[in-house]
Amino acid sequence: MKKQQAGFTLIELIIVIVILGILAATALPRFSNLTQDARVAALNGLAGGLRSGATIAHATQLAKGYASNVAVSLDGQTLDMSNGWPTTNNISNAIMDYTGFTYDGTGTFTLVSSCYVDYTNPGTGAFPTIQVTSSGC
Repeated sequence: MKKQQAGFTLIELIIVIVILGILAATALPRFSNLTQDARVAALNGLAGGLRSGATIAHATQLAKGYASNVAVSLDGQTLDMSNGWPTTNNISNAIMDYTGFTYDGTGTFTLVSSCYVDYTNPGTGAFPTIQVTSSGC
């Protein structure tokens, strides 16, 4: 009688290892933690929205010939102005949506602790300061 061998050949084992390696290489990025990157991207997006909203309010004020401290209306929202730019107390009216952020009424939009965007109204003739702090994201 012939003895029958049981098991896998070396070629079969190598093919299985190669397939597992390919699966691991494609699946690894899906399991990596992207939370911090997503929070930083959200902060930068909000900062861009604030820059755009402030610029549109400033341009509206100039186009209508208003004095630098006269409020303007954008999409039914009133923005108080100072030195030609929106003030910190209602800059949130310059953007349509800041879901996920907490606005404190003084120009700070907080995503999570130590992860926020600050809007500061400038002096005469300067652009507002929009500072992104992402160290605690």
